[in-house]
Amino acid sequence: MTAHEESAFRAEVAQWMAANLAGEFACLKHRGGPGDEEAFPELRKAWERRLAEGGWTGLGWPRAHGGRELPVMQQVIFHEEYARAGGPGRMGHIGEGLIGPTLIAFGTEDQKARLLPGIRNGTTFWCQGYSEPGAGSDLANVRTRAVRDASGDWLVSGQKVWTSLAHESDWIFVLARCEPGSRGSKGLVFLMLPLDQPGIEIRPIRQMGGGAEFNEVFFDGARAAAADVLGEPGDGWRIAMALLGFERGISTLGQQMQFTHELEWVAQAARDNGSSRDALVRQRIARAWAGLRVMRANALRMLAGAAQAEQDGGTALQREALIYKYYWSNWHRDLGQLALDVLGPLANVLDAGDTRRTRLQQMALFSRADTIYAGTNEIQLNIIAERGLGMPREARGQS
Repeated sequence: MTAHEESAFRAEVAQWMAANLAGEFACLKHRGGPGDEEAFPELRKAWERRLAEGGWTGLGWPRAHGGRELPVMQQVIFHEEYARAGGPGRMGHIGEGLIGPTLIAFGTEDQKARLLPGIRNGTTFWCQGYSEPGAGSDLANVRTRAVRDASGDWLVSGQKVWTSLAHESDWIFVLARCEPGSRGSKGLVFLMLPLDQPGIEIRPIRQMGGGAEFNEVFFDGARAAAADVLGEPGDGWRIAMALLGFERGISTLGQQMQFTHELEWVAQAARDNGSSRDALVRQRIARAWAGLRVMRANALRMLAGAAQAEQDGGTALQREALIYKYYWSNWHRDLGQLALDVLGPLANVLDAGDTRRTRLQQMALFSRADTIYAGTNEIQLNIIAERGLGMPREARGQS
């Protein structure tokens, strides 16, 4: 792709966003991200349908499955321009970015035909059933059970926790233990279940900020059809790890553009209240900017490695991807602390009329969770050491 073609595509995306993120959708600008996922759920679902109508979903999916099969650089440009325009948090991210590519890679033709169109069209929404009370960072310790009945279907019993937007979703994918007595990553199955059925209860988890975008999901004999097993029984860990590889994909560039917005808000607040006159504050802002550039360079390296692995027929996370979550979560947590320091005493005062201050407060509060969810810092360092550097495994206790 030539520089001229890249520039033209970037302009196309920016123009479409300007024309469409307006009118009824104007209130969605910069809304619906982490810590704000409860914002305007129905309108954001309508926005997903607008994106689909405009041809802006399934950008990297094969054309055979309703996608546009765009090259990586064009996908990167879309995510960057989407975030630059203030595009809202994607209600369809789990579907389009995680389970969709996993279905394309591992699903049966029947599964692809039934499940992909709703994701692609922005009409079916998914959530992720991985974490449990005793298996947050240690995903291999899941205890939710799946037992096959005489019909071949699977009956699921157990609990998942921190399930984002389960109350707004239609389907959930679940990692469950299907072999009694199995331990760790062995004996797991990857199941897909409709949420609107007997045997599933969704309970909100109220956060200190007042929202409840997370949920507990309880399964009491909930049914997953035999046709909705992804991969083979016992193969769940491999499928789950491949899905996490898609999580560290191209949309990370959009995440970084949102980080850029947040850094700009911090810098503007520092200029407005005079804290930018403090040399240490200026230095911390400069370091944050440099950290963003490092993050982008590694993301591009990570994407290049993933593209090569796909050509080679592999699905494992590349070494570059192993450091990504640890890096961005610590960077973002530090940005949250910088935001509070820049705001000074006003950081502790809520004022609904001060939108920028509210955004910075919200970002700072939620960023404290970044180094915990999706694998704590400690787990991430173990992954880097063991999988990336080939160091001996840390001794595991008995569970």
